[in-house]
Amino acid sequence: MEIERKYLIKEIPFSLEAYPYKELEQGYISTSPVIRIRKADKQYILTVKSSGLLERQEFELPMNEADYKRLLGKVEGNLVTKRRYIIPLTDTEGTTGDKQKDAGLKIELDVFEGLYQGLIYAEVEFETKEDADNFAAPAWFTRDVSMDGAYHNSALSSMNEEQRLAFMTGVSKLGE
Repeated sequence: MEIERKYLIKEIPFSLEAYPYKELEQGYISTSPVIRIRKADKQYILTVKSSGLLERQEFELPMNEADYKRLLGKVEGNLVTKRRYIIPLTDTEGTTGDKQKDAGLKIELDVFEGLYQGLIYAEVEFETKEDADNFAAPAWFTRDVSMDGAYHNSALSSMNEEQRLAFMTGVSKLGE
């Protein structure tokens, strides 16, 4: 079970240079149910996700590069490319209210490239729904979009040019 909160980010208040990252490229063979292929640096993964917003079932299977390239031809819509930084929650002022649980939490900060350049998401995964419900986000997490399916990467991948431009215009006005 994947339990996560997702936030839009307007501005990152610190340098990302000290944090590890992966270059991600992903496409969707299906968006209902979600069947995703992803290249993460030199790793290749096939993922199946159930429907849902805050909580979803998720199954991941490793693939090889040849299978990934074959499946790229089956992708519907846009490829989504981004750089994912891994930031310990304890490096920020975010908290679940339990310092011991906080110590194990990480922020996955996605800085989008390509068609969605300028879009930044922060995701935090939790062990329980209660932890997710009790989470007090850092001040720089601009807006919680956990319950809005329009912000799923699968939704981004299926946007046409007009929808994408309207979406990105809304993102650029975030916090105004």
